[in-house]
Amino acid sequence: MTGAPPRYDCHRDHGPYAGVSAFLGRIAADRPRLAARHAVELRAIAPQLDPAARPPAEEEPIRFHPARRTACLAFGAAELVEAWAGTLRQPVTVRFDHVSRADETTVELLDALARRPLSAMVRLDLRDGGAPDPSPDERTPQALRRALGDGLAGGFYHHAARVARRGRAAVTPGGDLRHWWAFTTGLATALAALDRAAEALDLYDEARAVTDDPKITMSAAYATAMLHARHLPAADQDPAQARRWLEQALRLAAGLADPRQRLLSTVFYEQGLALLDSRAGRPDHALRLVDDGLARLTAALVPGERRQDLARLRHNRAQVLLALGDPARAMADLDAVIAHDPDNCEYYVDRAALHRAAGRTRAAIRDYDAAVRLGPHLPEAYYNRAVLQQERGRPERARADLERVLAIDPGHLDARIALVNLHVERGALDAAEAGARAGLAGAPRDPALLCTLGLVRAERGRPAEADELFTRALGEDPELVEAWANRAAARFERGDAVAALADLDRAVALSAAPVPRYNRGTALARLGRWDEAARDFAQALDQPGLDRALRRDLRAGLARCRRALAG
Repeated sequence: MTGAPPRYDCHRDHGPYAGVSAFLGRIAADRPRLAARHAVELRAIAPQLDPAARPPAEEEPIRFHPARRTACLAFGAAELVEAWAGTLRQPVTVRFDHVSRADETTVELLDALARRPLSAMVRLDLRDGGAPDPSPDERTPQALRRALGDGLAGGFYHHAARVARRGRAAVTPGGDLRHWWAFTTGLATALAALDRAAEALDLYDEARAVTDDPKITMSAAYATAMLHARHLPAADQDPAQARRWLEQALRLAAGLADPRQRLLSTVFYEQGLALLDSRAGRPDHALRLVDDGLARLTAALVPGERRQDLARLRHNRAQVLLALGDPARAMADLDAVIAHDPDNCEYYVDRAALHRAAGRTRAAIRDYDAAVRLGPHLPEAYYNRAVLQQERGRPERARADLERVLAIDPGHLDARIALVNLHVERGALDAAEAGARAGLAGAPRDPALLCTLGLVRAERGRPAEADELFTRALGEDPELVEAWANRAAARFERGDAVAALADLDRAVALSAAPVPRYNRGTALARLGRWDEAARDFAQALDQPGLDRALRRDLRAGLARCRRALAG
């Protein structure tokens, strides 16, 4: 990138990633090797880089991404900009106009850039004003509908909602029912993805009030069922309502004149019933529905047709098989799913979990690697990979993955706690305390974070403060075993052995794991209660799956007790 860089107009009228898309395009042209490492992000953010690329709504297969994906895209794009900044030999000022009126995707990416150390060579000049560029012509219903489809398919739901509202304002159900319904269901889809499912329900009620068109009421019934089953807050979900709406959708599907559309609609609506059956503890019923749907689809489709739909049904069957306790068949289905649809990160995450449960750590890490690449930067894959790296004795790799999770999703409490614990283990208590405090700033009553901060204070030699934090954690979650065990250690440190043993008794009562018994046995041995300590060590040793270090410590403790008892 040479010469004075142009200004980049970020006004939301230009769509998702306005301004930053052009900026990233210039970086990609200037540093193609750097850009090649971020191909997935650039394909989503700057599709103009590939002249042969189809609009998102015309891609095969179409994916509906979770709303959080844009945070992952922003993380990857910011990594690219940081790497580019490191190659510069002369300082560059990058000007972005209309930042206050930018689309949410642009704001998110600019925020990610602002958090990055871009070196002294790059200065971001963010301006709220600037001369507007001409906006794209989206005044016709056809143009608005294309923009809506692209926004939904790309996962850019704030933009899609704005476009849908413009479309609804431009047409009426009486004058143009086809476009009005497209804008209405598109708006409902966007709102559901943005955790505003109650507003989506209102839109489907409105549709039923203005038309009795069977295809529209069928689609509205299915969508309403999924809102009740999936998208409403957990406390508001209603499986019975969802089932009633699914049954209505199926009755309407049975009346479709086109036999092919009748089959497709019926099979996919029945997958909703399978979901409800599985959640209700009837996985055998769910399996029959999925198997029947797969058989009917396979018989009706020509080889290679609707591969993604078949993959989705096999993925559903894998989940049901897991609920039935058949991981081998579930793995076979996931292998087939990935062969049919190899670019879906979700499938790799699910298969990695099966590999991990079977002890195939390397295979699990390979699948998490694929999920990170395809997601891109899926926090769940980074987090699970970090756990495996820690189990393999590679704390630095684990730490790097956990830091990536928190850069994408600062509210990821499991990653926050795991990272704080890694800091404690390597003696970086300042970093540990800062991490725990950062987590508590967003979740001040979270018991695991309170417990983790208490552990930091204990490591700093402040047992009274640690005791108070462990007590607060137990006030939020009286079944948190780690808090009972850690408070016991703090109370031993303060000389209150009776209270410490009482805490360890609670920990053992709550957990059959060997560590609480080891901790209690150690405390009993310190008090000279050798017979009781020996029983705890022996019972812990009898448990399967002990790691080598714990087995060694238990054997040493038991031998010490036996020597003391032998006199």
